[in-house]
This record gives sequence, structure tokens and C-alpha cells, in this order.
Amino acid sequence: MSVIRATCSACGDIDLRPAAVTARVCVDDGRADFSFECPVCEMVSVKPADLPTVGVLSDVGVRVEEWSLPAEMAESHAGPAISHDDLIGFHAAISDDALLEAEMQLLAANVRRESD
Repeated sequence: MSVIRATCSACGDIDLRPAAVTARVCVDDGRADFSFECPVCEMVSVKPADLPTVGVLSDVGVRVEEWSLPAEMAESHAGPAISHDDLIGFHAAISDDALLEAEMQLLAANVRRESD
């Protein structure tokens, strides 16, 4: 049986069985990593990997998962970035039930206007 040597940031070099390791590959951009739980301290580690390394891990029995970037990554993001003051204002707005209700009604009216 194959043994995979990895490095836990707390314990140093450790030996793992293939079943204790998971590799992940992003189907959109080819980014890859592998993760494992240290058998000594039980801390989960995630390490970057290149595709040849993922291939070797797969060959020795490591499960490989594919994942996709969220659709939001492809959306257009116009306008200024949200500031700290924006977050404070948003928190105040959602903490005030009357203000929140007024804003929800305004939003609903705008949606109805746009759909007409």
C-alpha cells in the first residue's frame, strides 16, 4: 500500500494513507490542492498542488474531486467598493424594524416599476 508523506504545520512530516487525503481540482481554471487531517493533532491542512502532483496522488488511490467557481465570479461588478461606513449603515438599517420595512417597501415598488 502506498504511503503519502505530507507536512502538518503543527507536527511536521507525517505519513498518510491515500484514503486520508483528498485532492481537489477546479474545472474552470485548473487550480488544485490537497487536504488531509493530521493523524497526530487532528488539524486539517490544505496544501496547493499542481496538476502533475494531483495525477500522482490519483494514481496511488487518492480521491480527486472536481469543483467549479461560483457563477458570481463571472458577473460584472460596477460601482465603488463597499466601505466600512456602508457596513455600519447597513447594520443600523437592518437593526431598525421600521427603517427596514420602509426600505423593503421602496425596493418592492422599484421592482414593480421595472417589471411594468
